[in-house]
Amino acid sequence: MGKHLPTKTEGMMPKVPTNTLGVRMRTQRHRLAMTLQQLSAASGISVGYLSQVERGKATPTLGALEQIAQALNVETDYFVRTPRAVDSLTRGAARPKFAVAGSSLEYEQIGAERAGHELTSYVINVPPGYVSEVVTHVGEEIIYILEGEISQMVGEREYLMGVGDSLHFLGTTPHCWSNKTDRLARLFWVGRMQYDKSDQLGQAKIEDPSVTREMLPLRR
Repeated sequence: MGKHLPTKTEGMMPKVPTNTLGVRMRTQRHRLAMTLQQLSAASGISVGYLSQVERGKATPTLGALEQIAQALNVETDYFVRTPRAVDSLTRGAARPKFAVAGSSLEYEQIGAERAGHELTSYVINVPPGYVSEVVTHVGEEIIYILEGEISQMVGEREYLMGVGDSLHFLGTTPHCWSNKTDRLARLFWVGRMQYDKSDQLGQAKIEDPSVTREMLPLRR
């Protein structure tokens, strides 16, 4: 089946700044850890056209936007609604939660999704035994442990972190993390990701397990 290319005969989407739509689209795509190629396969829209939309160089029709929204697991109005100040408020007991397919992590939405915002933040619930992949990306991260214990690797150093511990590091250093305990861990994560460049960097190689690593003890 050929790739769908929007045409002038399709219904037109409501007026919304193209750059805003592109930012929201890219933010959701990276939240789901999807490449443009994967989004293309899921939506039936060409990689080149999706890239133009994300960069604010093209405005999709309503039909195309519905296909993109379905592939990104959001409603169409996610791209076109006008944000209000109240949209930035989250309540602890009713905070939006989501999980990425194939992952055991549960995310709690903290940050507001608005054009021009560069920070993304979540509370991440990490089940016992969870181990992440090793990654590199342009940007930076801050983690703060709310509950339980987390082992965070940055380069060749392993940080064993307990409640109240925090760590700020650049994403260009290969990093990964895990919950080596038998109970749930919760951490507050804040990051600034330069997504276009991150796509080019991709995933780092797994480190040689024979490399000697500096161990920093848990706070007691």
